[in-house]
Amino acid sequence: MSNERIRLADPALGDAELAAIDGVLRSGYLTQGPVVAAFERRVADEVGADFAVATSSCTTALHLALHALGVGPGDDVVVPAFTFPATANAVRQAGAEPRFADVDPATFASGADHLKAAVTVNTRAIMPVDPFGYPAPMSDIVALADEMGLFVIEDAACALGARRDGKACGSYRDVGCFSFHPRKVITTGEGGMVTTNDEALAHRLRQLSRHGAEVADRWPTFTAAGFNYRLSDIHGAVGLAQMDKLDQMLASRRRLAGQLSAMVQRIDGVRTPVTEPGVEETFQSYVVFLDDSLDRDRVVDELRAAGVEATLGTYGVHLEPFYARPELADALPGATAAARQTLTLPMHTRLRSTDLERIAATLEQAVKEQS
Repeated sequence: MSNERIRLADPALGDAELAAIDGVLRSGYLTQGPVVAAFERRVADEVGADFAVATSSCTTALHLALHALGVGPGDDVVVPAFTFPATANAVRQAGAEPRFADVDPATFASGADHLKAAVTVNTRAIMPVDPFGYPAPMSDIVALADEMGLFVIEDAACALGARRDGKACGSYRDVGCFSFHPRKVITTGEGGMVTTNDEALAHRLRQLSRHGAEVADRWPTFTAAGFNYRLSDIHGAVGLAQMDKLDQMLASRRRLAGQLSAMVQRIDGVRTPVTEPGVEETFQSYVVFLDDSLDRDRVVDELRAAGVEATLGTYGVHLEPFYARPELADALPGATAAARQTLTLPMHTRLRSTDLERIAATLEQAVKEQS
């Protein structure tokens, strides 16, 4: 078997991105400018939103959205317990309190019932997550928000290009927030985006992301204590070049994920990602669920030792020291199980059929060693 390391993620970067960066450097306009504006328009068009506002990361996008909607001290925001901690951290950074919702252990998403169970009298917003690029059941979630008078901030960090019943992630209700971290489907190095159909909200988001500045005839005036959450034109240029490849990269990820699932589903004790009619995932990460009889961390160690990069699925934020309370582990069984038994395998567009075979064979061997 080859000793070549199989990377967990490998961004599809090349000459187009280099040329785009070169163009920006030669222009002398390096901060946020016309290239970012063009990138915003491309993302808005992809999502089917009227407006898109670029940010320095998805974390700042989430924080910006909360701030623009007026969510702050004294407010609760419901977030899934099984997610990257940035989702909950943004709530805390806005001065609000995250309330954790359980997830479906099959899809890793929080549905409307999960989110409703975590709502309190102080809840102002719900922040559903599209886990690993799997679209959350947003129509039901929006109906819940309409019923209860809550804002919806969709954490679509992994889900650019994902759709449920033809409707794109990030196009629902108030705002959607995306990430362009190198492990995402497209990357700008670091970067994020907020999408919305609300013109007034888009104006507020843009103003707050640029120090609270309003554009006037001569020079800006400052009408809010805003943030410096801008994205540079260097990052925007990479994003534009990546957008040209988005459809191709999504098709490749879906094809590779299907091939890998066909191999992995034959392994006892390992459950492959769920697929459903009408759901178009991005497979930003390829996450499997291990039976309780298996030690997930030992399996990760065996994979890494064999040259196959692997990691946990993501975090049970309710189990992390900063947020943990003794009662939460049992109160949120789906999220707790997912945090302990999920495993991320390599998934990117540079994988070859031989790589997929090696990933599956190595995983099977690691599982058999615990039998």
